[in-house]
Amino acid sequence: MKKKIAFVCVHNSCRSQIAEALGKLFLKDKFDVYSAGSETKEKINQDAVRLVKAIYGIDMEESQYSKTMDKIPEPDIIISMGCEVQCPYVGKEFDENWGLEDPTGKSDKFFCEIIQEIEQKIKLLM
Repeated sequence: MKKKIAFVCVHNSCRSQIAEALGKLFLKDKFDVYSAGSETKEKINQDAVRLVKAIYGIDMEESQYSKTMDKIPEPDIIISMGCEVQCPYVGKEFDENWGLEDPTGKSDKFFCEIIQEIEQKIKLLM
């Protein structure tokens, strides 16, 4: 049985959604992959959707949506995307905090750097 891994940030609209998409791409044989937050947004960050689709051909809006921890199965591993202002409370300690800066509202170049960093960290989990 595969372990469940959850990528978590406050709004579950950008970094954690990117990590879920890339986790499903690169870790599907090892983990069941989810993302969640302590709050939700109406939709996934549109820059994240656009860039992940352009780089990987993945349309995150087809199978992903902003959700809270109670909407996913109990994870075995929880990874925080980075607590800049506040960490979401998820009911247990984080197994790891990736400390990624939120790219929301920043340039495509910066967004792509964060996406690349997420890919590298995910590949280390393989």
